Amino acid sequence: MRPTTYDHALAWLESHVDYERLAPGRRDSPSLQSVRDTLALFADPHRDYPIVHITGTNGKGTTTTLTSALLVATGLRVGSFTSPDLHHINERIALNGEAIGDDDFTSLLARLYDVERVSGIVLTRFELLTVAALLHFSDEGVDVAVVEVGLGGTWDSTNVVDGDVTILTNVDLDHTAVLGDSIGAIARDKVGIFRSEAIAIVSTTNAIAVEIAVARASELGATLWTIEESFNLERNDLAVGGRAITVRTPFAHYEEILVSLHGIHQGVNATTAIVAAEAFLGRALGEDVVRSTMARAVMPGRMELLSRHPMIVVDGAHNPAGIRALCAALDGAFHVAGERRCVLGMLGGRDVDDMVGPLVALGFNEFHCCAPTSPRAMDVRAVAEAVRRAGGVAYEHSSVSVALAHAREHSGDDDLIVAAGSLYLVAQVRADVLHLLSRHES
Repeated sequence: MRPTTYDHALAWLESHVDYERLAPGRRDSPSLQSVRDTLALFADPHRDYPIVHITGTNGKGTTTTLTSALLVATGLRVGSFTSPDLHHINERIALNGEAIGDDDFTSLLARLYDVERVSGIVLTRFELLTVAALLHFSDEGVDVAVVEVGLGGTWDSTNVVDGDVTILTNVDLDHTAVLGDSIGAIARDKVGIFRSEAIAIVSTTNAIAVEIAVARASELGATLWTIEESFNLERNDLAVGGRAITVRTPFAHYEEILVSLHGIHQGVNATTAIVAAEAFLGRALGEDVVRSTMARAVMPGRMELLSRHPMIVVDGAHNPAGIRALCAALDGAFHVAGERRCVLGMLGGRDVDDMVGPLVALGFNEFHCCAPTSPRAMDVRAVAEAVRRAGGVAYEHSSVSVALAHAREHSGDDDLIVAAGSLYLVAQVRADVLHLLSRHES
């Protein structure tokens, strides 16, 4: 039945294959043709506006959000497509930072329903969301869309767009069953979003990834901007409330900019966003835009402080590189007089020992292990056993809410509780602490 209400639209969306919740794997014959054909039936709405396209192992969500905010601050009408969402699907499709409304979301999915019925083309859940976002941005007459890759690059459904500016934030081992089991293989997949006669920005210093990016840009005739060559993060210091960064771009020099996000990695993400916005504009953003935007920066679920007594911090670190960045941030950003506890749960396919080891080494006293609400969740016993192998104390719990409750019971006002390992887990902890309702289809 054609969706006529938000709940019906959500239920229809959830009836499609969801590779975000199922164990990911490379299709035998990956193709973007179904997405292209569906967009063609809507007269190719993604050709109606320029696009900034962002990929990377970590940091792409923050970079997308900050780039969008900077461009909005210059007076542009900006669409943004991000994933995953924390509490409701609307978060993924935004206009000038505001999530799409229920009525507009329902209308988009009704139109997609009609096209599916007529064409016989059945997309996956993520492909439907991609088309919905690109169609919505055309309907709204955006000046630019900032689009985050879902997974990889070359075969991600967002790669039907031709980015005027493309960004590679970094490359690390993640989703190896899909992207390959080496930095080189993963980098080759991600640089698949580069386009000829466009600007390709590379924010990693990994020699293998840079070499692959240089070769791809040269092959396409793209203009390549690499960190430490075309732009640079000259200072990245701990500051009250976040980081203080000094940045040199091809157009300007910004000194001691306060970024209201925690973690050394957020200084790099902020730099990348500034450079990406300037690459799109072809000029400097200006001091006022950069300072005001970065001072107001907010990234829910990323090194986010939810409570102070005890201190509760959530972070979406979901792979070894993310955990290392989390540990580096905790080591400087949050002074803790008391003990450290971790609510930990992750999805399958992760190197659990590499995820747990840095947290144990940082001095967490105990781990409250649980399984995030996902079919891909790793068995809680496997997580707990990894903690014990690393020399930590582990408790096994039946749910995220129970794990959080026990961690809070064990903690005093001066203690720290960190929840990490999966954005699914982070979403549940945020909902419990901030008393938020999830609108996901159960």
